[in-house]
Amino acid sequence: MDRHKAAVAAIASTMRSLSLARTPYRINHGSTNSTRPRPSATATVDISPLRHVLAVDPARRIALVEPNVPMDRLVEATLPHGLVPPVVMEFPGITAGGGFAGTAGESSSFRHGFFDETVNRVEMVLADGEVVEATPEAEGGRADLFRGAAGAVGTLGVTTLLEVRLMEAKRFVKTRYRRTGSVAEAVEAVREEVRRGENDYVDGILFSKDHGVVVTGELTDEMPAAGTVQTFSGPWDPWFYLHAKEKTAAVGREAPVDYVPLAEYLFRYDRGGFWVGAAAFEYFRLVPFTRFFRWFLDDFLHTRMMYRALHGSGESARFVVQDVAMPFETTKRFVDYTSSELGIWPLWLCPLKRRGPPTFHPFTTLPEGVERKEEDMMLNVGVWGWGPSAPAEFVRKNRELENKVRELGGMKWLYAHTYYPQDELWSMYGGREWYDQLRAKYNAGTLPTVWDKVHVDPDAAGAKQRHWLKKRAPLGGLYGIYKSIQSKDYMLHRNAQWKWKHE
Repeated sequence: MDRHKAAVAAIASTMRSLSLARTPYRINHGSTNSTRPRPSATATVDISPLRHVLAVDPARRIALVEPNVPMDRLVEATLPHGLVPPVVMEFPGITAGGGFAGTAGESSSFRHGFFDETVNRVEMVLADGEVVEATPEAEGGRADLFRGAAGAVGTLGVTTLLEVRLMEAKRFVKTRYRRTGSVAEAVEAVREEVRRGENDYVDGILFSKDHGVVVTGELTDEMPAAGTVQTFSGPWDPWFYLHAKEKTAAVGREAPVDYVPLAEYLFRYDRGGFWVGAAAFEYFRLVPFTRFFRWFLDDFLHTRMMYRALHGSGESARFVVQDVAMPFETTKRFVDYTSSELGIWPLWLCPLKRRGPPTFHPFTTLPEGVERKEEDMMLNVGVWGWGPSAPAEFVRKNRELENKVRELGGMKWLYAHTYYPQDELWSMYGGREWYDQLRAKYNAGTLPTVWDKVHVDPDAAGAKQRHWLKKRAPLGGLYGIYKSIQSKDYMLHRNAQWKWKHE
């Protein structure tokens, strides 16, 4: 803790000085899972050293975690104690601080809520350098700061420590693959599965309008004698979405079941980044999308490496990466829209607890005339795929998507390209009065607002021309691979301790 206190004191001193000088700055975390264009600033506050799990307390079932601890390191620290966080982000490189300051809803969030709802308290450095603690508790816990900072992308202060709740871990996740034959059937199947008490994890994949799969997971220590262990972390293992598609290729058969080691299940989408890795094969064209080449190129096809390559190549400027929270009741209409206007498949479905305003987490409303069937749940639809290559057309399509989401009562995550005008964004969150009051109370006036951080100027983005080198395939992609190799992030997966060791 002495090292932690010294690091926080240095961060507080830097922020205090910059605040007094009113100097704009950005926070260097050391990594990012955002696809927003990166901001420029005249100064940097480096919090990258805050990357340690300080303690795991089995008796109290908590972990003290610095903000730059990624999910794989957190799971590796807790599993030896027979414990695991209730909400673990699907990508190993997403950090605890990012999950709190952003929005992190995963396949256990129908039960436990967003990641910040599993956090007991946070330590924060305010813009003026004051170090404070905030908890969800109303009595003396700065509950307003805790709730406001969750999802506010660091605009109320910098999180420097989190106390994360833990729950009992089991050896396996009994994984069931339920095939669906239409979008409406898939939505209804998700609705049914979240009501089953035995399910600890629920998500779904729509491969097309007539082939979907709802995946459920049940924590267990037992596996039948005839059962076999299914893993997804090895270079020769299947990518999870391809495995689920193959498992449900036949119509009418009983739902297949796998027994997946817990950590392998938590990070099942890492290889291939759900299915975004397939787009790399489309980009390079001459490399066949076969099991052999997925094995041969495995180092490059984990999410950390793909994020590095995506930013380095410049292809994020034409790749649609959007998560939207939709009412169950209008999800089919939204999928019809994405199918006809974007042609992006597969789509991810993830049920989440609905939290009402005031919050910067997405929440849903119902369009006029639509009867509500779900009071406390909403459905995250992940839309990830190639968009138009022309910058102006890419912006137009994204803006149309934003309008359609609002029309159908949904709301976007703020980690991606966001084009809302300022008045429109504030109206979505019930006005900015509650947020401005928080900023005034906690002296955040010198920090950027949420809109400042997430907004992409549509005119500037539409007129922007990429560097001639990056516009030429495959040169831009090769440069992105070069940047990802420089990071040496491939070594993190090679040396990961969470991978199944055939115990």
